[in-house]
Amino acid sequence: MAIVFHSNWVRHCSTGRTLFIALVVLGCACAAFSVVQAGAPQGAREAFIPNQTSNSLSVVDLSKMTTVANVTIGGRPAGVAISPDKRWVYVTAPDSKHVVVVDADTRSVHKRIKLGEGPLGIAVHPLTGLVYVADWYGDKIFELDAQAGNVVRTFPVGKSPSGLALSPSGDRLFSADRDSNSVSVIDLATGKRSAVISVGTRPFGLTIDRAGHRAYTANVKSNDVSVIDLVSQKVIATVAVGRRPYAVALAASRAFVSDQYAGTVSVIDLKSLDRIASIPVGDYPEGIASDPATGFVYVACWDADTLERIDAQSLEVTGVADVGTGPRGFGEFLR
Repeated sequence: MAIVFHSNWVRHCSTGRTLFIALVVLGCACAAFSVVQAGAPQGAREAFIPNQTSNSLSVVDLSKMTTVANVTIGGRPAGVAISPDKRWVYVTAPDSKHVVVVDADTRSVHKRIKLGEGPLGIAVHPLTGLVYVADWYGDKIFELDAQAGNVVRTFPVGKSPSGLALSPSGDRLFSADRDSNSVSVIDLATGKRSAVISVGTRPFGLTIDRAGHRAYTANVKSNDVSVIDLVSQKVIATVAVGRRPYAVALAASRAFVSDQYAGTVSVIDLKSLDRIASIPVGDYPEGIASDPATGFVYVACWDADTLERIDAQSLEVTGVADVGTGPRGFGEFLR
């Protein structure tokens, strides 16, 4: 039976001397420019987008917004995460019950790991590189050593866990438990569920800010975003967005929310927590991720078969790449 994980169900010197001086000055300027460039933050170069209908992983060159490779995955892939060293791409394949490990450099499948009953959401520990996988049907999360192919620990959570996120320090794991209308908090030191936070109806995507102060859930049934204070572990605001919000990305002091049924990306000001804009994109936007170094936000559009680039300042779509059919992109897909 094919599993389609829609969240509602489950983009000029004249003399030699003068010439010599000019070249010296130019050389110094170039050297200074090189130093500045070397110290500047480097933006993402590629996106790895799981395509659930075409059973593939599209590799997109972000400088050209062009697909440069397609890797066969199988199992109707949905979730995606990338290792801290950017070498490995981890893809969940719910129908075949696998986590597929892809070598990002060679664009080839490295290994397939059988796991659970319906692996969906996936995240990687920022320090250890351990992989966390939500089992949609098993109501649990696996802690996986993907290189060894072994399950290290298993954590019981609420019903139908979907989106996963780790705190920046890596001490806590958060799970959006869709059919429990809550977020589970796992203390990774003890391996115990330390808190359960009630949020909106049917939370799916889950994102934590870089400071580790707040988390955001996209609630597909109540058509809103829950804002969670991670100190008090309580919801401090609920923001209405477009129909069937799927996931959230953060950039330029704003939250960008993919609204599946509306065909838009809602924009929330993170200071006022007001919805300030709605950006039309391709049909059925789903996975969404941001690149802090460039200020771009990228969203995968399921029905349009595109990856679209949004300028987080101008709020305009500035590029579109054709990818495989049914792009899901549920997770962190930028490299």
